[in-house]
This record gives sequence, structure tokens and C-alpha cells, in this order.
Amino acid sequence: MKVRFVKRSDVKARKRGSSKFKPLLDALGQLTPGGDAVEVVYTTDKELNSMRNVVYTWQRENGVKVKSGKDTLNNKIFFFREK
Repeated sequence: MKVRFVKRSDVKARKRGSSKFKPLLDALGQLTPGGDAVEVVYTTDKELNSMRNVVYTWQRENGVKVKSGKDTLNNKIFFFREK
């Protein structure tokens, strides 16, 4: 058996292609600065945290700054880009 070390950046293991957040990631790609926001309904705080982590990872990979606002009464979160 031959074992060698490789850089972590060379390993591309992602489950996002089949993730339940795929529609959110697709919508984030269509956001324009100063344009409409994406509204997402969540059921639990755990789901909200997972959603935010996915968005933060997406913005880090794409170099785009996405902000969020939360409506706690209606369990909704809004993602948008500022001008």
C-alpha cells in the first residue's frame, strides 16, 4: 500500500449538489446588489444555523458579500446584497 500526503485544498468532497439547501445556493447566485432579497422560511434554530453556515461558505468561495436579516415572529430569514 502506498500512502502519501496531499494538500487539503486538493481534496474536493462536497455534498452540496444533493443538499436540501441547493435551491438557496442557486438563488444566492442570482442576487444583485441593491436588488431583491431571498426569503427563506425555517422551522428550527438548528436549521437556521445550518443555512447560515452554508451561505457563509458560499460567499467565502465566491467572493460575494451576502447579508441577512431575520424575522423571528414569522420564522423567516432574508438574504440580500447591499450596493
